Amino acid sequence: MQERRQKIVEFVNRLGTVSFAQLKAAFPEVSEMTLRTDLKALDEERRLVRVHGGAKSVEVVVGTDDFLLRRSLRAAPEKAQIARKALGLLRPDMTIYLDSGSTATALARLIPDERYQIFTGSMSCAGELLRLTKARVFLPGGFLNRYSQSLYGVHPMQFIGQVNFDLALIGTTSYAEKSGFSCGMEEEAQLKRAVIAQAERSYVLMDAGKVGLTSTFTFASLEDIDGIVSDDGLPDEVAAACRLRDKQVL
Repeated sequence: MQERRQKIVEFVNRLGTVSFAQLKAAFPEVSEMTLRTDLKALDEERRLVRVHGGAKSVEVVVGTDDFLLRRSLRAAPEKAQIARKALGLLRPDMTIYLDSGSTATALARLIPDERYQIFTGSMSCAGELLRLTKARVFLPGGFLNRYSQSLYGVHPMQFIGQVNFDLALIGTTSYAEKSGFSCGMEEEAQLKRAVIAQAERSYVLMDAGKVGLTSTFTFASLEDIDGIVSDDGLPDEVAAACRLRDKQVL
């Protein structure tokens, strides 16, 4: 039993955040009831943290939404696929908001040198965009979140409220049918809501591993956005829910 539970902790620590479906797939020989008992015991021992629909590593919870460098190593092929798909939404002369996060950073790395106006609160995205000569890149001021390498606070909120975006590409920590898209910081959720309100079209960049999980602060539902850009592992039920609401799935 202890060996199995140690393997569960290692699995959760490796991914940072896992859904219960991912756990069942990783431990097919263990019954659902036993897995739930293991999660409860490990949570009580503070070796991981149970959340609605799955579990998080203690490091992720302590670090809010985890260090960007660690997140960039998780699901790297899936994030690269999402970045390539999202490129198809970009057109020259667009005013674009590019959110923070490892998937957005992967996209920033691929953006071609065209005439864009790109707004971002992400220091890592800004670093990738330095190579562009035709695009104008805007960074709102604010406080630095050292975990996500992003800016937050009242100043970005005021700045964003004066800009009209053709396209917003938003990152998310989690997605569940009941709670919608969510993240771990209230200020970050407020900023995402403000951006979506100012955008003609909004898409969430989300790898399939985030489905079925819930973070503390909800910033949008499917009704609030125009579509999802995900990898090929996006669950069929999520794609069906998007189609039912006339939302695009890339």
